[in-house]
Amino acid sequence: MTFRLLHTDPKTSARAGILTTDHGPVETPVFMPVGTAGSVKAVHPTELVDDIQAQIILGNTYHLYLRPGLEILREAGGLHRFISWERPILTDSGGFQVFSLTENRKLTEEGALFQSHIDGSSHLFTPEKVVDIQRVIGADIIMAFDECTPGDADYAYAKRSLDLTERWLDRCITRFEETECPHGYNQTLFPIVQGCVYPDLRRRAAEQVASKEAPGNAIGGLAVGEPTETMYEMIELVNDILPKDKPRYLMGVGKPENLLEAIERGVDMFDCVLPTRNGRNGQIFTKQGVMNMRNERWKNDFSPLEEDGASFVDRLYSKAYLRHLITTNEILGLQIASIHNLAFYVWLVQEARRHIIAGDFPAWKASILEKVTRRL
Repeated sequence: MTFRLLHTDPKTSARAGILTTDHGPVETPVFMPVGTAGSVKAVHPTELVDDIQAQIILGNTYHLYLRPGLEILREAGGLHRFISWERPILTDSGGFQVFSLTENRKLTEEGALFQSHIDGSSHLFTPEKVVDIQRVIGADIIMAFDECTPGDADYAYAKRSLDLTERWLDRCITRFEETECPHGYNQTLFPIVQGCVYPDLRRRAAEQVASKEAPGNAIGGLAVGEPTETMYEMIELVNDILPKDKPRYLMGVGKPENLLEAIERGVDMFDCVLPTRNGRNGQIFTKQGVMNMRNERWKNDFSPLEEDGASFVDRLYSKAYLRHLITTNEILGLQIASIHNLAFYVWLVQEARRHIIAGDFPAWKASILEKVTRRL
């Protein structure tokens, strides 16, 4: 993987670049739709490419390991071939999912022993095994195994967790360097900066990650219950330390305003389930603000979903029709809402990129931020 920084905004830390993998290029900043188990929920792959214009998608190590399992993925030739996706894929390490199973997992120096949420069977994720699993899945960008601490963790817990994450990172790097992709193309390992909400821990974590000189780096453990302003402070602190010439991936964030604020602070890559999950529950993000499609006010509104929307569904369907589909739990409603929200998110970061290159990012950001945060 290579990364070329094309332009940095002179008044902020916002950047525009291009990341290149063996499965093609990715223009940054970029939003990556989440395809947890090899599918972006309610969205067909052709819509991801042609309408949403997704450049890269995510898979989840934990879920893919359990189903369909490594044997199937190895036989298929990796996740790209299994799901007929020719563009880049990123996989997270499964750490967030494992550590969310608080009642069904045990953490040791060796790794994380957990019970499957599907059938209760026991499994052990070690740093080495997580690298091996992601090698078989075949994602272009894979994540190191880490512990994601909750935003309200006390200092002692956060420090112990970071100590463990850093020891695990060394083991991940060693395993990655002694193995190769079984599918015949290159893969890249990203370390993850943890440290909870404590500046000294975040600083230490960022310095440690930067010293590994990986081709790219991730920022984890944010948007997990801490105040929003604290999240922004941690992003600034970390990005002042991480190498400027390497892509920075903020994991699992977030709302449109979070993306814009993080882009201003030098983040290049994003993912979040929010556009699809909230869309399936009737929340629609638009250039003019946020709509709750269950509200009565849309019942007789036959205007397009969004006049100048980023997706074909915006022009094809009315607010009244989408409200009808959502309130009657029709599957088509989930599909329309998911396509629209993903197209909006992808448009938002692409538009940010355009304004970074044009040199007017701060003014554009101030204008669009006021609009996209309205409640309609």
